[in-house]
Amino acid sequence: MDTWPNLISMFFAQAEKHSDKPFLWAKEEGEYVSQSWRDMAETVMALAKGLKQLGIEDGDRVVLCSENRPEWPIAHLAIMAAGGITVPAYTTNTVNDHLYIFSNSGAKAAIVSTKKLGERLVPAAHQTDGVSFVVSMENVDVSQSPGPDLQNWGDVVKAGESIDGDMSEAIHKFTGEDTAVIIYTSGTGGAPKGVMLPHKAILHNCRGAEHLLKEDFGLDEEVFLSFLPLSHSYEYTAGQFFPISIGAQIYYAEGIEHLATNMAEARPTIMTAVPRLYETMHGRIIRGVEKAGGMKAKLFATAVRLGQKELANPGSLSMGEKVSNAVVEKLVRNKVRANFGGRLKALVSGGAPLNPDIGNFFSALGLTLLQGYGQTESAPVISCNRPDSIKLDTVGPPLLDTEVKIAGDGEILVRGDLLMQGYWRNDEATNEALKDGWLHTGDVGHLDEQGRILITDRKKDIIVNSGGDNVSPQRVEGFLTMEPEIAQSMVHGDKRPHLVGLLVPDEDFAKDWAKANGVDYNLESLIKNEDFVKAIDQAVERVNQNLGVIERVRRFILTADAFTVDNEQMTPTLKVRRHIVTEIYGERLEGLYR
Repeated sequence: MDTWPNLISMFFAQAEKHSDKPFLWAKEEGEYVSQSWRDMAETVMALAKGLKQLGIEDGDRVVLCSENRPEWPIAHLAIMAAGGITVPAYTTNTVNDHLYIFSNSGAKAAIVSTKKLGERLVPAAHQTDGVSFVVSMENVDVSQSPGPDLQNWGDVVKAGESIDGDMSEAIHKFTGEDTAVIIYTSGTGGAPKGVMLPHKAILHNCRGAEHLLKEDFGLDEEVFLSFLPLSHSYEYTAGQFFPISIGAQIYYAEGIEHLATNMAEARPTIMTAVPRLYETMHGRIIRGVEKAGGMKAKLFATAVRLGQKELANPGSLSMGEKVSNAVVEKLVRNKVRANFGGRLKALVSGGAPLNPDIGNFFSALGLTLLQGYGQTESAPVISCNRPDSIKLDTVGPPLLDTEVKIAGDGEILVRGDLLMQGYWRNDEATNEALKDGWLHTGDVGHLDEQGRILITDRKKDIIVNSGGDNVSPQRVEGFLTMEPEIAQSMVHGDKRPHLVGLLVPDEDFAKDWAKANGVDYNLESLIKNEDFVKAIDQAVERVNQNLGVIERVRRFILTADAFTVDNEQMTPTLKVRRHIVTEIYGERLEGLYR
């Protein structure tokens, strides 16, 4: 890997090496169909030429909005080969989300996959000066005039095929210092920040991942199943460029609802996922076992119990337990592994903290689960458990050639080629995150005796849900308290699948509502009144309409007690307030998930 100057060079070198071998797999008429390395390389080259013909020049930003499919990496690599910088956009983005990214990045063009996504992206492009064209993979047919030209993917590729030259010189001119991608991520203030990642940062992650896995697993003819959004830095690197770097195949899942079927079809050898997926799988497995009952349930419980005992203290099983363990290995663990395709070498969890109990559950069932840690600002992987020394209450030791130190206040600092260049057009935030060559992660922790990172807290007031998405609680709470019905709010959802809320009704609204509905005013009684709760619910739904999917408050509880921290009593930071309120109401908030 040290010989590749940039990601484009890496891809074309691998394409030449693997040539006609299958590379990308996607469903066509219900069956997985492959695209070879050679075919993909030819399409990348043609699309790159077509983009240059349309006016893409070195450094131009191009927004890419698509679900996971072969065209995603093709588009990204073509944008880079043409000299542009890809700006991934989430498929859940609203028109306003797209408008912000277009405006902030100064994008010159965009590539979008479907008509549905185009209905939100194209209007934003029309409202942004500087966007000259939009390329659609499928027929978008969103007519607005005047505005950027709508180009068909097939036509752009065909035009590129007719242009002479192989662009080799242009491809190899980029160095590791050049920007490869700008990935937008939520900031503590709510406004997304564009993380500029150079080629060397992603190559550093690929080298580290190979070093991590190769000794134990060999890394030969690997197969990945891609289902996390490629616009997220985790899947961007771990599910896209790492497979390219080791010459692996990538299957694209049809969606989370088809994941079990797709795993059986793709039979992946390495899977990367967020804790939420493992939580969901754990729940399904437990419910299935409880439903089966009888001997199956007893055998399953034995497999988990003995597996966890062996994990906690290797070699501690008695002779009788070893016999029982051999039986459940065949009757239980082999079946569990078969449900994951039967040839899985490792499950990797990242993007959010993993509950160690969930990790130990899968490990006890014979699946190797490794927890990693990182941030978009580090491309994104900083550390990961080693297969030969898994300790799931830690996030493992730093990757190869990655320096980690603990600051005086306990903050985790990181240095190495994996770091971002900074935040796009945001020097203030850049200078706050990068100081003297060290990334200040905002996470607090320490290193254990084996050099593994143990994260204990977070300095910044941010929620990371179990899907790995960063949510600014201040932003959501701000919108909620702007509604006349709500005086105070606190949202909760760290390590959980979605947000829930704790709300204090506005006193004036509550009095007016009580008078209008002919009831005595008593806030303690009103918060238990179903009609009053419905009135608050309407306010929450108004807010949700203007929030992204991950920011929406799905359920809430009401309290009559104000929970603002008094400046004279304690440090008036949001972080302290959140801890105090969670301490008091945590059990009730967690109850909303049950």
